[in-house]
Amino acid sequence: MKKIKTKISSDGNLPSPLLDNSPSDFHTAVLVLDDGSCFYGTGFGSETIQVGEICFNTSMTGYQEILTDPSYSKQIITFTFPHIGNVGTNIHDMESTSPSVLGLIVREQISNPSNWRAKLSFEAWLKKYNIPGISGIDTRALTKKIRTDGAPNGLICHNKSGNFNIKYLTNLARDCQGLEGMDLANVSSTNSKYKWNSGLWNNYNYQFKRIYEGKSKSKMHVVVVDFGTKHNILRYLHSMEVIITVVPSKISFKRIVELNPDGFLFSNGPGDPSATYKKINHTIKSILQSGKPVFGICIGHQLIALSYGGKTKKMYCGHRGANHPVKNMSTGKVEITSQNHGFTVEEKTLPDCLEITHRSLFDGTIEGLKHRTLPIITVQYHPEASPGPKDSDYLFEKFFNLMRDNLYNAKKI
Repeated sequence: MKKIKTKISSDGNLPSPLLDNSPSDFHTAVLVLDDGSCFYGTGFGSETIQVGEICFNTSMTGYQEILTDPSYSKQIITFTFPHIGNVGTNIHDMESTSPSVLGLIVREQISNPSNWRAKLSFEAWLKKYNIPGISGIDTRALTKKIRTDGAPNGLICHNKSGNFNIKYLTNLARDCQGLEGMDLANVSSTNSKYKWNSGLWNNYNYQFKRIYEGKSKSKMHVVVVDFGTKHNILRYLHSMEVIITVVPSKISFKRIVELNPDGFLFSNGPGDPSATYKKINHTIKSILQSGKPVFGICIGHQLIALSYGGKTKKMYCGHRGANHPVKNMSTGKVEITSQNHGFTVEEKTLPDCLEITHRSLFDGTIEGLKHRTLPIITVQYHPEASPGPKDSDYLFEKFFNLMRDNLYNAKKI
């Protein structure tokens, strides 16, 4: 076991490491929480300081998809699975054009990539996007702390010299604004509308694959209201043989109507849904009153609940991982789902027009809703992430059928 050489900061504080088997001769990174807790380890990725909310994700795979999910804006992720980074990175596993995550915390030091799909090492990829990481942390202890005390604000400081001014860093962590009250979805949204033209990727023959092919003689048009959408949501829609237009979250209802859509999808996104809703509530309400089918995912689910008078609240530590069991209340079946959210819809505030369709089997929170008379469905989790792997595919087909039926009924009239 190597002897640790941790340098004393300029304010005279002597940090004590969470672990006593540092992989290097001295610490090159520190994780500082807003309560003054300091965890020391080995830095990797970009040499910088990033401040945000500390959360944890229990997924065993898909770290590149997780880090590029816009819903992680202003957050630092603790991975509970110890081996992160060993399959490298590639262009196909990006869920957005660039990561929104601020940093990551892992147990084991990252290794060289060992996967035929890898185009860039994880270390080089993190440096490219200015993301710092820290390894050598007891992620089990940190996760237990988050579960007990709630998601704290904090920072990662990666400095190869090993010099850390703990007093200064602690003040930075304490001054960090939490996610509550922050409108991040509109920041993550696209600035201009665009078309999406690629489908799901088939790794067996390295070609795009399609689902639900031939179900519509004429392609239907879906407008995706972008609050920070993941690319795989768009790939799923394209594979249903529909035309996709992605629009900014701040677009007016008048401009949306001009696109003549057959249905709307409210995407996932980061931040406090109530803060986002305050800025775009008129557009959301107008879309819901249009009579066109609407599918809400993640923050899209929450915005629909808010538009009918429901309320949302910040969760203690959130749901983040690819192993969350959700019960379909109409069929009794259990889906293994991928989740990433720190806010939830308060059940006691739900209006009678909304029916609960899905529940979390972890804590009973609402995971899905439907309108009792209008073609509107929502889920809190991510059906496009496929952890089941196909447990939740039916939701896209259900949305497709709502649009098809609505179009058919309109023609009859």
